[in-house]
Amino acid sequence: MQAKKVSTVIVALAAVLGAGAVWAAEGAATAKEAEVMVKKGVAFIKANGKDKGFAEITRRDSKDFHDRDLYLAVHKLDGTCVAHGTNEKMVGKNFIDMKDIDGKEYIKERVDFAKAKATFYTDYKFVNPVSKKIEPKTAYCERLDDYIVCGGIYKK
Repeated sequence: MQAKKVSTVIVALAAVLGAGAVWAAEGAATAKEAEVMVKKGVAFIKANGKDKGFAEITRRDSKDFHDRDLYLAVHKLDGTCVAHGTNEKMVGKNFIDMKDIDGKEYIKERVDFAKAKATFYTDYKFVNPVSKKIEPKTAYCERLDDYIVCGGIYKK
């Protein structure tokens, strides 16, 4: 009987710990939320023009384009950043040769994908604005004329 109680306690403890992990993950953005935000960003740019759209995406206190660890980044097809939700200092700089911590040229990959597809996903590693740590990230991207609008989620 004692072994059965211990097993029950272990199962209950595992369930509680598992629920805690799910709860923590729920604080992060989801792939669906990234897709919705990218589509909202594309629609905003189309409706308001590039200048206003890029400025709003870059504005850190934008309620439409910043949500927890989810934000948008927009690049030209030459790799130049025109809007960035967490770092306005990136705007105007060309990142075509930028590599993540593993050496992946993720902006070049993004540009290559955008030249071939209207929408796509790309994986790379980047600093999570919430944890401040380099983490694996998956970005959903859409091509808009000569621009690529992306929003990504961090994978723990």
